[in-house]
Amino acid sequence: MSFASLQFPFFFAACLLGLFLLPRRARIGWLLLSSCVFYMAFIPSYIFILLFLVSVDYAAGILIEPAVGRRRKALLWLSLVANLGILSTFKYTNFALQNLDILARHFGMGAVAWRFPLVLPIGLSFHTFQSMAYTIEVYLRRRSAERNLPRYALYVLFWPQMVAGPIERPQGLLAQIGENRTCTWPKAISGLELMAWGFFKKLVIADRIAVAVDAAYADPFRHSGWQLALGSFLFAFQIYGDFSGYTDIARGAARVMGYDLCRNFDHPYISRSPGEFWRRWHISLSTWFRDYVYIPIGGSRRGRTRLIVGLIATFLLSGLWHGAAWTFVIWGALHGAYVIVQKLAEPALGRQAWWTRWTESRMGKFAAVVLTFLLVDFAWIFFRSPDLAVAIHACAAYVSPGPWSSLGDVLRDADVRMALLLVALLEALQLAHRRGATAWLSENPFWLRWIAIWTLLLTIVLLGKFGHEQFLYFQF
Repeated sequence: MSFASLQFPFFFAACLLGLFLLPRRARIGWLLLSSCVFYMAFIPSYIFILLFLVSVDYAAGILIEPAVGRRRKALLWLSLVANLGILSTFKYTNFALQNLDILARHFGMGAVAWRFPLVLPIGLSFHTFQSMAYTIEVYLRRRSAERNLPRYALYVLFWPQMVAGPIERPQGLLAQIGENRTCTWPKAISGLELMAWGFFKKLVIADRIAVAVDAAYADPFRHSGWQLALGSFLFAFQIYGDFSGYTDIARGAARVMGYDLCRNFDHPYISRSPGEFWRRWHISLSTWFRDYVYIPIGGSRRGRTRLIVGLIATFLLSGLWHGAAWTFVIWGALHGAYVIVQKLAEPALGRQAWWTRWTESRMGKFAAVVLTFLLVDFAWIFFRSPDLAVAIHACAAYVSPGPWSSLGDVLRDADVRMALLLVALLEALQLAHRRGATAWLSENPFWLRWIAIWTLLLTIVLLGKFGHEQFLYFQF
């Protein structure tokens, strides 16, 4: 079930009604049942995959906690292999066979004919990473094993974030489930406001911009360079509106029910470096890779070689996590290269007085934001492109879009003009938020806040593009 579907309001209302009517001791079970129903609206049989992972990691946590030495490490690896094995089977089997086929043809060994009709379960990458976070935290003795199976199952299956995150740690969500939280009126109002903002970003910003982006990438080799370049530029805002919109709806729905999910975005396009971008974008995933991949390899404290190896491994794995295609691998490699160059250049540049003055000036900060955005946006081309041929062509168009006269032809398109206006609207609203507009509304008479909320809802009704239900990150 998608948040943007017509069924969702009725599901959400039924879930809240059950929480209101049922006794406190039955709420965990009701939320668990609701989560199973929510997930089974996609492909019902795939719920058994998640229940298998729940069973494996629930048992692994209990067995790991008292174990020591090699047995403790072996139990952790069994849990990780089970999770990564399920993920690899569904997500990477056909990708591996496809590349094996290419190699076999290259060496004249004949084609690898077989493929498996596997459909990737919705949100499987998020489930496996959240489950692995639990067993790793138990292994590191930073979290005790959960003995209550329904509580642990709800931690993995909690419906607001079970499809596209954020990826929660047991110290956060599982601890709250153990407290069996209930909703309060201020939290309910705050949660509904956050959901409205998320629906605005999804239905008005992302799905309207998607019209221009999809048109540019529908037949990229026949479009002008400017149309493809603008489509690539706009995709940065489409994916931000789509993914951060989902996160806001998920966090808002959880807040209405009394639970707090971690923040996953922090105005990423005002970042002044690639490293800062990854501290602001998909925060739950970037911190997962930081804590469980980058730091164990050595982080930044064990020399330049370990630093480079750690960053390469982290970003290549991040690219593969997003999709089984070389375009995603290159996307991750580009970000890894950006951050490596930044990390290696910072010590030398930091000792230069002129560099310090420049980076602290308004012009220097603005230039850093623009350069970071252009680097990130260039990498998004590989994320959006269906294959390498389209990506290379789109990169060429992005770098050299052609004569300025053809830009005017592209801007005559109503969908492109609408998309650019929505980008300006989004950035203006986010600037107002950073300048304290939300806090100002909460401190002033209640009617001002209601005017803002109803204006937002009216904008969604009038400008929202309904019927395009799928969120981009559902495929991961």
